[in-house]
Amino acid sequence: MSVQVDPELEVPVSVDTGSRAAPRKHRRLRAFVRNPTFVAGVMILAFFVFLAVFADLLCPGDPLDMVAPPVLWPGQDMAFPLGTDSLGRDVLSGLVHGSRASLVVGISAAAIGLAIGMLVGALAGFFGGRIDTALTRLIELFQTTPTFILVIVIVAIGEPNLETIAMAIGLASWPTVARLVRAQFRSLRESDFVMAARSLGYSRWRIILQEILPNALPPVIVAASVMTANAILIEAGLSFLNMRDPNIVSWGGMIGDGRDQLRTAWFLTALPGAAIALAVLSLNLVGDGLNEILNPRTEP
Repeated sequence: MSVQVDPELEVPVSVDTGSRAAPRKHRRLRAFVRNPTFVAGVMILAFFVFLAVFADLLCPGDPLDMVAPPVLWPGQDMAFPLGTDSLGRDVLSGLVHGSRASLVVGISAAAIGLAIGMLVGALAGFFGGRIDTALTRLIELFQTTPTFILVIVIVAIGEPNLETIAMAIGLASWPTVARLVRAQFRSLRESDFVMAARSLGYSRWRIILQEILPNALPPVIVAASVMTANAILIEAGLSFLNMRDPNIVSWGGMIGDGRDQLRTAWFLTALPGAAIALAVLSLNLVGDGLNEILNPRTEP
């Protein structure tokens, strides 16, 4: 609450400055709710998160168990509404439990890639000079290697489990984030609020973490959704090539197991393929919605 003098009445008038920030927050929240692209993506993504969290309750038992005759078509036996594969495993149980592997790998790989990319990009963009040159060459070195090939090499060297796959995808996907963060830091390091922080004697790390990084986050948040979607696709590709944990069911592994019956039982590949497509679509919709909402040129 502040006090100002009305120039006409020449009497003090109270002005509630704190109430101005609240409507802006409400406008930002309404912008999220009223964006159909963002809402649609969040709803689809929330559905898959629900499946992953409550998979043991929705489909109890091991999804790799042989519980019925092989190759039952969807609707042929109501006990298995989506049918069974060539080994008699429940397709519905595989889809529900497979959501865990895809989401865990996608989120973990995106977190690893964001952590490395933000650190390298922040150091290169803030300090500049020789540090910027050296880190930029490192980024270019990783970008010259195809991402999928690099992931295959790392997984082949290590053990093909979810931890190794997530680490490999994260190590291969950070250069894009690093370039984005570097560009943001280069444009913000000479801003007025950064100069003011320097004049107050703030340390370099405090300026990086508390002053510049929060202002560079909006495009990074958008990139995180795209990285998660790409990680899900790469994990599916590795599973399709049988570079996966044989004790864990995944959508890509289901596609790989059903490719031999593609002409006789196409649903074995179509159903997990549709799940991958919907998951990736939801993340892309969330990214597009965030890009529209967090765009600094757009006033909610």
